[in-house]
Amino acid sequence: MGWVLFEVSNVSLVRGGRRVLGGFNAQLPEGASCVSGPSGSGKSTLLRLLNRLADPDSGQVLYRGEDVRTHDPRRLRREVCLVPQLPSLVEGSVADNLRFAASFGTGAGQPDPSELLPLAGLDPDYAERDAARLSVGEQQRVMLARALAVEPSVLLLDEPTSALDEQARDAVELALAGLRKKSGLSLVVVTHDPAQAERLADHVIRMEP
Repeated sequence: MGWVLFEVSNVSLVRGGRRVLGGFNAQLPEGASCVSGPSGSGKSTLLRLLNRLADPDSGQVLYRGEDVRTHDPRRLRREVCLVPQLPSLVEGSVADNLRFAASFGTGAGQPDPSELLPLAGLDPDYAERDAARLSVGEQQRVMLARALAVEPSVLLLDEPTSALDEQARDAVELALAGLRKKSGLSLVVVTHDPAQAERLADHVIRMEP
């Protein structure tokens, strides 16, 4: 295991009267980690705790050795960026979506589609395409490119291929592998598929309901 990126210590969380997590402990190193397990095991909830889209009822979540609650939530979410399970693109072109995301980042100037789209496994000519007319697999890769426009250090990916066919799934997995090599980003991927976890990650955490 490399340097510890996130440390989750004795975390419990109740939502709607149901215990989602109870005394949960885990360490996620830098690099690529997967959180695997069946529906209802708390995988997506864990992901939301890592960038303060939710806070635990008890316990502690550390990011690079510091409690996430000491971070400004907006700044933390730029550095630790969540890509949701289903694509949710804004109306307009792919380039419009990249500009929209970049407006929340810290970088100066306009995002460069010719740089961002290949990192997500798409040709630069996708920039002027209507985002609403793309396939779900293409939209998922635009979501990756949009997250990269914020210039994060960590990507949190919630079931990034669950709605895709095998060919589109393989394309997204290839894009994620390429991201690791080209950008040095750390990834935390939630998946219900143990085989995908083994393909994508150096470190796998298994969660049970």
